Amino acid sequence: MIQLDRHDESKLEVARANLRELESVLIAYSGGVDSSLLLKLALAELGDNAVAVLASSPAYPESEQEEARNLAARLGARLVEVSTNEVELEAYRRNNPDRCFHCKEELFETLEPIRRDLGLKHIVYGATADDAGDHRPGHGSAVRRGVRFPLLEAGMGKAEIRAAARRLGLPNWNKPSFACLSSRIPHGTEVTVEALRQIEAAEAAIKALGVKQVRVRHHGDVARIEVEPEEVARLLENRQQVVDALRAAGYKFVSLDLEGYASGSLNRTWKPAAK
Repeated sequence: MIQLDRHDESKLEVARANLRELESVLIAYSGGVDSSLLLKLALAELGDNAVAVLASSPAYPESEQEEARNLAARLGARLVEVSTNEVELEAYRRNNPDRCFHCKEELFETLEPIRRDLGLKHIVYGATADDAGDHRPGHGSAVRRGVRFPLLEAGMGKAEIRAAARRLGLPNWNKPSFACLSSRIPHGTEVTVEALRQIEAAEAAIKALGVKQVRVRHHGDVARIEVEPEEVARLLENRQQVVDALRAAGYKFVSLDLEGYASGSLNRTWKPAAK
């Protein structure tokens, strides 16, 4: 069994206590390791007073949604599914660096009436201590709306969350981080459903080769593939298969980024309009 050190164990107990204090919660659940640990802890501490809600939109691949459903069922959680319409919002589609704020505004506005209808006291979200010092406009929306963050409030960072998830038997404890498909589109380039579908198909084709972490950055007709450096050789060995799949997805040109996967790499391209 994986053991947490005393410091990490103490933080986990604080997270449990935070949930008990909240009494009843609606968990914004995505199937990632953060929200999965939050769900598991909430079920242990609150039982039927913990309900998970999974939001679907064109910005999230169906494969990710299905994994989330399967894990919620494995945990014995009550799962409510909703659709969100952030892609229809002009402020989201224009894809400025505040895009995530508008996404979370849509999410929490959708979740609030569900919370009320179920008679739950709080919405909780799997933010971590690592998020607090980063540029996270979506987190600002959650704070503004009074959403609670039991893991962050306990001071738990990503490494501590993964260790706790592993010790508690969550099968996705080492699941690669995932951001919505819109994050593959450079800021200032409009987010469209067509582009999101292209990206989803392209990434699915690369994952079918056994690649775990991939980003297909969408530059119009050009797909720029980011994978971990150790996976570059795998893509080169399957070069024609990758090219054919991405052209079938709608791209005219296919490139492989030799730098490899880098979270938030498109932030380098953002140049705000001159005032």
